[in-house]
Amino acid sequence: MALRDFIARQWISVIQYTEPEDGILSYRFPMNNMEIMNGGKLTVRESQMAVFVNEGRVADVFGPGLYTLTTENLPILTDLMNWDKKFNSPFKSDVYFFSTRIQTDQRWGTATPITIRDKEFGAVRLRGYGIYSWHIADPRVFYSKVSGTREIYRVPDIEGQLRNTIIGRMTSAFAESTLPFLDMAANQTELGNRIGEGLKPVFADLGLALDSFVVENLSLPEELQKLLDTRIGMNMLGDMGKYTQFQVANSMPIAAANEGGIAGIGAGLGAGFTMAQTMANALRPGEQPPPAAPAAPAGGPAPSAPATPAAETKFCINCGKSIPKNAKFCPECGSSQG
Repeated sequence: MALRDFIARQWISVIQYTEPEDGILSYRFPMNNMEIMNGGKLTVRESQMAVFVNEGRVADVFGPGLYTLTTENLPILTDLMNWDKKFNSPFKSDVYFFSTRIQTDQRWGTATPITIRDKEFGAVRLRGYGIYSWHIADPRVFYSKVSGTREIYRVPDIEGQLRNTIIGRMTSAFAESTLPFLDMAANQTELGNRIGEGLKPVFADLGLALDSFVVENLSLPEELQKLLDTRIGMNMLGDMGKYTQFQVANSMPIAAANEGGIAGIGAGLGAGFTMAQTMANALRPGEQPPPAAPAAPAGGPAPSAPATPAAETKFCINCGKSIPKNAKFCPECGSSQG
């Protein structure tokens, strides 16, 4: 009786699996030198698929449901082993469970900038990052090409392969695109859809299905971004002369606080307005700047202002002080000049 119980314990009658944690893609049901009883039950839950492997060859794939494992229900296995359908011995096989849940919030990003040719800026280097999601669509292909006979296969085991595939496809998509960088950055949804369509055949070759691909951000390296910001600012200015005058006016408080104080403001203003006039004239090539005033000879006296004729005067008849000729009273002694 004890021997019979021992033998019975070596035959598996129920096969089922529930995921103990996230990130497990495939799991091999533990056999431990045991055999599956002919007529045993296989339970495959929603979000799962099971692969029945006999002597290294895939015998059948099961979707969600409850199955009774008999030679009648395993025609492929029966054909492989040339078994008589009435043969009641247990199966010496392996069962692998695969998670078909969508693996969400998978991150991708460029470790180093991607150099592309841009028709507006020339050669530029781009950075990008985003998210994508996928799931196992064909367990047979995934088992044959990816997971193999490993007891457990997890998401991180394939994550690097998928991320590098995405970056390679992005480079091709940028090279094939005729859109300038600014247009790509402004249409990230369309760009993500285009890259996703190019990635789907690559995922399918591994037994996977790409569910979504999102470009969250496209940017330039910091030094190139500063140059782009400068260019955008220049385009927004429009009138360079007014901008220069505005900058000079803003510099007045700074000049007053520096060494020289108010005395330095006059020189700063003169230089600033001269520069503003020069730059404004440069932006209007059709106009000629007015001729500059002749400079004084080095070491010579500064030119004097033309003299104005002196006002006519007379002497007070009382005190003798010089007073205006038309004055009727002396502003000094007050005597009448009549």
